[in-house]
Amino acid sequence: MHSLVVESLNTGVLLIDSDYNLVYFNHFMRSHPALKRPDVLGKNIFEVFPELPKSWMTRKLQGVFMLDSPAFSSWEQRQFLFKMQHTRPITTNSEFMAQNISMLPIKSETGNSEVDHVCITVEDATDVYFYQEKLKLTLAELERSNRTDGLTQIANRRYWEERFNTAFLSAVRYQEELSLILFDLDKFKQINDTYGHQAGDKVLIESAALIQSMLRQHDVFGRYGGEEFAILLPNTQLQGAYELAERIRIAFANQVVNYKTDSIQATLSIGVVSYHSGIRNYDDMLTRADMALYQSKRCGRNKTTIYQAG
Repeated sequence: MHSLVVESLNTGVLLIDSDYNLVYFNHFMRSHPALKRPDVLGKNIFEVFPELPKSWMTRKLQGVFMLDSPAFSSWEQRQFLFKMQHTRPITTNSEFMAQNISMLPIKSETGNSEVDHVCITVEDATDVYFYQEKLKLTLAELERSNRTDGLTQIANRRYWEERFNTAFLSAVRYQEELSLILFDLDKFKQINDTYGHQAGDKVLIESAALIQSMLRQHDVFGRYGGEEFAILLPNTQLQGAYELAERIRIAFANQVVNYKTDSIQATLSIGVVSYHSGIRNYDDMLTRADMALYQSKRCGRNKTTIYQAG
């Protein structure tokens, strides 16, 4: 009767002796390819299952034998020990069953106090694994959406300002280089009025993609307002920031955005500033970049201006 119960369990059961030889396995475990061979009983478990982490599992099993104390491993520690394909009607990023493993001490029926076998149980935790992974992805997507501008898919103003504040404090503390590029699309209202707001949106989307492709991974590019954008450049001197701003301005002026039957071109007015000891906070830096930007506007647009005091 006991054997029938064990065979019908929806949990894997294996029994090994003190030499780690496989003594028994139940019906659930027969889905493992290694156990389809007829000669596996009596063989070392690490020979039968080469995927097992031998050093780690040996330490676990030694503790069970010597201390007469169970050992456990959850899918959160190791997704699986035994490579068994899951049978759940769900899609995960792994073809293998997520497992909770228990290693239980078994004493001889003769009354000997020593543990002479270990029962290993394998519980299918794929459902829990799947929903936990789905939750992680959902939370990550929520976090990403909270810091991303919905239209252009670059940093939104709130997240960009958080990054700017952190970078500014680091520049002050460690006397690091830090530069800022602030730019505005010239006559963007005219584009919206002439071609429509959907055309204007496409100009913003393609412009953001163009500029993003010209930046380093650690530069922080964000949408600061409607058609106003900002680039934070850590470890960048003023001259380097100016040269990047000019490359962006020229590439932007040469970009053609096709919308329906129209070909749209636009230009940028840009202001550039770098951190120095006279700047008290990141708002000061933004104000100076904004002043340089509007100097570009006053000088005819499609220009890059470096902030200069006075």
